[in-house]
Amino acid sequence: MTWLFNRPSDFAKEMVAGFVSAHASMVRQVPGGVVRNTQSKPGSVAVIVGGGSGHYPAFAGLVGQGLAHGAAMGNLFASPSAQQICSVARAANNGGGVLLTFGNYAGDVLHFGLACERLRAEGIPCETFAITDDISSAPLAQKEKRRGVAGDLVVFKAAAAAAERGDSLAEVLAVARRANEQTRTLGLAFSGCKFPGAEHPLFTVPEGKMGFGMGIHGEPGISELAVLSSQDLAKKLTSALLEERPQGIAQTKGARLGVIVNGLGSVKYEELFVFWHDVQPLLQDAGVIIADVQIGEFVTSFDMAGMSLTFIWFDEELETLWLAPATTPAFNRGSVLPHKPLDPVQREQSGEVNIPQGSEASRACAATVMTMIDALTNTIVANAEELGRIDAIAGDGDHGIGMERGVVAARAAASHALKQGGGAGTLLQCAADAWADEAGGTSGAIWGVILNTLGTTIGNSEKPDAVIVAQAVSQASSGVMHFGKAKPGDKTLVDVLQPFSQALSAAAEEGLSLAAAWRKAGVVAQQSAQATSQLLPQIGRARPLAERSLGTPDPGAVSLSMIIDAVGACMTDDAREKVCP
Repeated sequence: MTWLFNRPSDFAKEMVAGFVSAHASMVRQVPGGVVRNTQSKPGSVAVIVGGGSGHYPAFAGLVGQGLAHGAAMGNLFASPSAQQICSVARAANNGGGVLLTFGNYAGDVLHFGLACERLRAEGIPCETFAITDDISSAPLAQKEKRRGVAGDLVVFKAAAAAAERGDSLAEVLAVARRANEQTRTLGLAFSGCKFPGAEHPLFTVPEGKMGFGMGIHGEPGISELAVLSSQDLAKKLTSALLEERPQGIAQTKGARLGVIVNGLGSVKYEELFVFWHDVQPLLQDAGVIIADVQIGEFVTSFDMAGMSLTFIWFDEELETLWLAPATTPAFNRGSVLPHKPLDPVQREQSGEVNIPQGSEASRACAATVMTMIDALTNTIVANAEELGRIDAIAGDGDHGIGMERGVVAARAAASHALKQGGGAGTLLQCAADAWADEAGGTSGAIWGVILNTLGTTIGNSEKPDAVIVAQAVSQASSGVMHFGKAKPGDKTLVDVLQPFSQALSAAAEEGLSLAAAWRKAGVVAQQSAQATSQLLPQIGRARPLAERSLGTPDPGAVSLSMIIDAVGACMTDDAREKVCP
């Protein structure tokens, strides 16, 4: 369990503040994460890493000369928002473009993808890369669905070393891809981790068993097995990793190999050394040349009792990049790199966001939008426990908590924008960023897309009518499917959002008022949400336990339907108010 904390909700923020204070010569804090506090080569590519907090030294501990230029960090086990990622990337940008790299989790893919598009729109060349080294999370034929675990370090290090030597953005991306292709990881857990202040662990493993192949957030693995001796465990992991060699490694004899033995939180260094003692002779028998060994904690999971084994199949360039010098708070190798502090001008970072002024008509509409946000917030807060219960059937049970964090933050941001004279569009965009920041994860990213698209389409000049709102919802639906990669039938929020959008557009074309059109489409949304109970999830964390969810609606679909109802209840049929009632 976690012993040292104050308010659990403040843990991540206080952790980052303490980390930055302790390592002020190397890193500085910016909104959304940390960046180098030392000068980087002008014109070079900036490598930005990131993900949820709770995995130290990933991700902040890997920021420094020779490794990452910045780390975007979300709440505990929750992806950072697009706004947070953009903030870190802007602060770290050296003029050569930005590579955003992260583990392959749905929320991270969504948020980093959104951030990439925003940065490109601002004129900053940007690419993204999701790491997929965990061989237990999907078969080789579907390796693009695999999770990123301790192999994150390999990709981060190789890409950053390529950036350090002056490679272009395209070349750094190519190095990241090759490092990922050459890296394989397999891990396990003996017990679950517990968040600060939590009464129960995030997941449990039966006594005397181990979760073989389990992910760093407790995602299901291959199977539950009886706990083995270190020697037997070494044989099991080593043989599995040797069997799945990358293309181009025809045989193990003579191949050069890097090895990472990673502790996930509670397994001590002494135990990891015992495990390596059992792995080494197996590799020697296989004829591989052990080029480098790293033993310790690199990607953790709070106090999870578990470990992982990673193999890096080197080519000459990849080995050179892996062995290149680096100096960070948590990872050091080679000769010490010079640390030249930033000058005061470079250190300045303004977190203030100017609120664009809306027209008189749009400000009046914004007041109505604020009422709607109040209503949907109250609805989600009142139903958070039930949403969590639905999510726990096949997922991790955090949908209600995440949605509650998101709506409460969105309401505060919207209220601030309203007081500053923002129009309806600005109100929704501010709510979008705050929701994504605080909720994190997949739902945070999705609602960030929805509200931001609505705000952009509605704008700050005119009162939107039913047709404009229908167009905005349609674009939001397309945006969610584009960034989230979900399709109708995958058992996600899309199974409500798309039919609702279609029904709203049809009603608007009939000439109905916005209130009437919204209510008519809301009936479709309710029916669609309940219909998801007959679907099996095809993506996301519920996919490995798909059968369990049969007969239960998707929590994201249910929460969207609730929000649609809450917003509809705020609308009026007043014939004089056919726009933004």
